[in-house]
Amino acid sequence: MLRLLPLSLSAQCRSGGPPSHRCFVDGGSPSQRAGPGLLANKGVRVRVRRRALRGADVQPDTPPSRRDGDKPLHADAEQGEGSGVELLDSIKKLLLEDAEPGEEEQGQFPKRWAIVFLCFSAFLLCNMDRVNMSIAIMPMSAEYGWNPQTVGLIQSSFFWGYLLTQIAGGIWADKVGGKTVLGFGVIWWSVATALTPVAAKLGLPFLLVVRAFMGIGEGVAMPAMNNILSKWVPVSERSRSLALVYSGMYLGSVTGLAFSPFLIYKFGWPSVFYSFGSLGTVWFATWAAKAYSTPLEDPGISAEEKKLIISETTSGEPVTTIPWGVILSKPPVWALIACHFCHNWGTFILLTWMPTYYNQVLKFNLTESSLFCVLPWLTMAISANVGGWIADTLVSRGTSVTTVRKIMQSIGFLGPAFFLSQLSHIDSPALAVLCMACSQGSDAFSQSGLYSNHQDIGPRYAGVLLGLSNTAGVLAGVFGTAATGYILQHGFLGRCLQIVCNSLSCWNCDMEF
Repeated sequence: MLRLLPLSLSAQCRSGGPPSHRCFVDGGSPSQRAGPGLLANKGVRVRVRRRALRGADVQPDTPPSRRDGDKPLHADAEQGEGSGVELLDSIKKLLLEDAEPGEEEQGQFPKRWAIVFLCFSAFLLCNMDRVNMSIAIMPMSAEYGWNPQTVGLIQSSFFWGYLLTQIAGGIWADKVGGKTVLGFGVIWWSVATALTPVAAKLGLPFLLVVRAFMGIGEGVAMPAMNNILSKWVPVSERSRSLALVYSGMYLGSVTGLAFSPFLIYKFGWPSVFYSFGSLGTVWFATWAAKAYSTPLEDPGISAEEKKLIISETTSGEPVTTIPWGVILSKPPVWALIACHFCHNWGTFILLTWMPTYYNQVLKFNLTESSLFCVLPWLTMAISANVGGWIADTLVSRGTSVTTVRKIMQSIGFLGPAFFLSQLSHIDSPALAVLCMACSQGSDAFSQSGLYSNHQDIGPRYAGVLLGLSNTAGVLAGVFGTAATGYILQHGFLGRCLQIVCNSLSCWNCDMEF
């Protein structure tokens, strides 16, 4: 524990420094004692203040007889005592003027978790605005006469814009900070969501453009979030904080799927886009007022929390150059890219086609399809947080972070592989819904595996790394979603044979020439 020495330290302390100068036990400056990256004087002052106000550590440079009103023994002592009293008064003033704010800082809600909650709510809106199309597409296709291939094209058009801003969003976030980029993304996709009914009435090309514009806004969200959490969340809380944020996406799917049918039946399908899109402005107003890209920029954060965060996270300084050669030369980066592609292939297909599967295969009506779609995403929201707590507990008990990430991701891959493979020979709708829920529940463990690993292997470039890997994930969404619609319309086996024959024909032509 840092302690203030009695004021009779030495002639140097009494005469060499300013009246408010403080000296510390064990030598060194306050910055040497406070830990790396801390604004040391501020952090130490808070810690010392609590002890000093109890009267345990600050003592005047006077003997008991002097404090009782006795005369000084000689002039030198009197002069020394006068300096000590002045120094004591200065320190008391310095300590007492901040005492009340210190107590308020002690009891306030941790600012890092306020940032996490705001990111959680942004991702809640993100998936609300994304999944509403998977419900509204059914009455829209009936109104405009779209076939399954056109529906697949509309669903995949979102990913055209989403793909463009993954790496760009990561670079932007790493250079200017996550607050600006995430705020831009939410406003952009909210406006595009509200414009969707207008674009649909104008024609299919306009709708495709607006959906791609919506993807541009949502494309920067994940890199920006990853950047800001890498600055705000200590490694010991990383898994659970990311699990909470990503559970916002799952609860967004739950909310969107639950409320969309009600709004469609009561007010028509355009109301879904108008109401969901308007919520982004409310979020943005709160974000602009309360959020900061790093704790160093936040004037309201307590010194203790700032010290904790800075000691376990990367520097708050913006990135000026991206070492692309170094990043792309690392095998763990390519492992992340491949892992993200495989993960998103299944996730985006389920996200966009699950209501149609329930409606056309399991013969549920629109309301039933939406309600049964809620169960898998609700399971994911719960499982993601359970997995996050398990992962952080394992890390805190000494298990290697790499081992924890591999365990979590293995569950996230093998679980869905098993449960989805059962759907091909299940006839009961109840069992099919159960398999979907179990598949998505186990998939959510990926939040403590794949999605936490970017900050582990490259915390300063967390936004860029997520942009890289999620670009591959978006490609999986584009091809997987569009391919599903094509397969539904044209069949699978015959088309595969045709592709193989065409490929062999081209190969023979190449051999001949």
